[in-house]
Amino acid sequence: MNQKVVSGLRNVAIVGPYLSGKTTLLESLLFVTGTISRKGSAKEGNTVGDSSTEARDRQMSVEVTAASTEYGDIRFTFLDCPGSVEFAQETYNALIGAGAAVVVCELDPARVLTLAPLFKFLDDWQIPHLVFINKMDRVCTDEVRCTTNFIEVLNALKSVSSRPIVPHQYPIGQGDRVVGFIDLVSEQAYHYHPGAPADPVPMPESLKEQEHAARTQMLEELANFDDHLLEKLLEEINPSQEEIIQDLKMELGADLIVPVFIGVAEQDYGVRPLLEALLREAPAPETTAERRGIMLHATEPLAQVLKTYYTPQGGKMSLVRVWQGQLTDGIVLNGVRAGGLYRMMGQQTQGLQTAGAGEVVALARMEGIKTGDTLTISGQAASELPKAEQLKPVFALAIAPERRNDEVKLTGALSKLLDEDPALAWEQHGDTHEIILWGQGEIHLKVALDRLRRKYNLPMVTHLPHVPYKETIRKPVSSVHGRYKHQSGGHGQFGDVYLDIKPVSRGEGFNFSETIVGGSVPRQYIPGVETGVREFLEHGPLGFPVVDIAVTLTNGSYHTVDSSEQAFKQAARLAMQEGMAKCEPTLLEPIASVEICAPNEFTSKMMQLISGRRGQILGYEAVSDWKGWDKVSAYLPQAEMQDLIVELRSLTMGVGFFHWQFDHLQEVPEPLAKRVLGNGNGNGKNNY
Repeated sequence: MNQKVVSGLRNVAIVGPYLSGKTTLLESLLFVTGTISRKGSAKEGNTVGDSSTEARDRQMSVEVTAASTEYGDIRFTFLDCPGSVEFAQETYNALIGAGAAVVVCELDPARVLTLAPLFKFLDDWQIPHLVFINKMDRVCTDEVRCTTNFIEVLNALKSVSSRPIVPHQYPIGQGDRVVGFIDLVSEQAYHYHPGAPADPVPMPESLKEQEHAARTQMLEELANFDDHLLEKLLEEINPSQEEIIQDLKMELGADLIVPVFIGVAEQDYGVRPLLEALLREAPAPETTAERRGIMLHATEPLAQVLKTYYTPQGGKMSLVRVWQGQLTDGIVLNGVRAGGLYRMMGQQTQGLQTAGAGEVVALARMEGIKTGDTLTISGQAASELPKAEQLKPVFALAIAPERRNDEVKLTGALSKLLDEDPALAWEQHGDTHEIILWGQGEIHLKVALDRLRRKYNLPMVTHLPHVPYKETIRKPVSSVHGRYKHQSGGHGQFGDVYLDIKPVSRGEGFNFSETIVGGSVPRQYIPGVETGVREFLEHGPLGFPVVDIAVTLTNGSYHTVDSSEQAFKQAARLAMQEGMAKCEPTLLEPIASVEICAPNEFTSKMMQLISGRRGQILGYEAVSDWKGWDKVSAYLPQAEMQDLIVELRSLTMGVGFFHWQFDHLQEVPEPLAKRVLGNGNGNGKNNY
């Protein structure tokens, strides 16, 4: 890496949908700045980004990668973020520490919709961002189509952005390829050259009218925030380049506009102009800190964890944004002494002695420190820095170690796994007794399982979680008799009870009472009766926990020598066994309250999805803070939700999402109940 004096810092996140070319753009940025001498490729698995084994196996980003380079006198730290919606939590956590973001997309208007959640997050957090339209060479079948597609993408971007879309460049097509661009600020045309800066060329006569229209649109958007520029436009005075650049810098830094650049990252086309724009227009750390209400020049160290890694060589590494003050090697933050201070370059590290405000660096062996934590010397910041909202898990697998003797290691490994990836969660289910691993989708959980196997030598067996069915009864029975009598020498065992069993309203649970008179069952034995009843109800006649039932002890008898609490417990179990079979037991399934959100063009598909899964639609309405999105509310059986997120994303280009919570229990339709009871425990045990 070039080692030279830098006078400023920029922290830039590279974000965008899966396959848009983010990691390729990072590779190109590092190459044109001289940080690497040879570009890697995702296919060869040798890029700086996507450096983890899991990423290279799938040829896709699965975690944030940090890399630093110098350009001009500025040190850039780029955060290459995953594009798959299943790893959105990684991206959101990293964006909290970024000063700006480059949103990478393709020249495909239909795919721009996939940017909607990302634009929403950037706008909500007021993170300055610009767009880099990548792979401009893929769709330029002719000169007209090249510019037409560009205009269509700009219009599509406007539909998903709450900020004005401002073109910074205009494409030049020649035959079936893009050969250059026009800078709308300087009105200078350029031709691309592989591995070299673009050359200035005369502006094509055929594009002068379109360039003028695009430049006018850019200036009018800028004038909405600059009265002086507006006056010049009204007086038909052409503003100077310096004034336009100053407006771009001010308005991008304040997250008022979204400039748009074009290029082909694989060929390094458009990468140098993008860097120049970031150099000139991306906000400095002071601006970002001020936007967050942080005093950058305060001396008290203040940092925030953006990402946690567990590396084979260095152990735990915490990627942090230094908001104020200075970090030093060995500093103690939140009561934990850092085991090292590093600048990261993919999986490579460079040791540092100090890191100042605005830098993104890694602290080693910060045990007990989690992603999102605010770090200070005292461990008590004036207030915790805001962190990205925790995404609710939407997909689950039941997991168990392949080797039984690995069970003792699993809890510790899961704890580290969740440290690295806060979008995961796990639980030991109280009804099914399974260990459930929750995440954001199939690929997300498969990556987590790969990490368990590779990092912690814990291969897992998995299947879809069993549905926590319950059972209840339809009719009451009275005076069910249970007698337990056992004689084996010495004191025997004797307990004798009569029970009334009846159903209660849904949601009331279990109620035990007694109406004993005359001491037919002594008081000291009644708790044993209740215990026996409760134990039986853990597995009813259908094999599931019994709910919404009332049991009353009405009568019984005892033996002065042989009776005991244990004997009455056994008598109660016998009575329940006989009585429950006569109460018409029926199967109950958990019903969730679900809110599914997607662009309103998919509303009818959302309703069909719910109806096709035995759901009950409650209504739909516009999502208040999402332009052009609808929310459908419904009741949905939990058994129908196990792959709901998979189909929902398939129907909505990956952008649909839902929130859910348990609402109530409901009787299972008879044909399905027979199938469930035939399977033995709700749904198949097949490996996933």
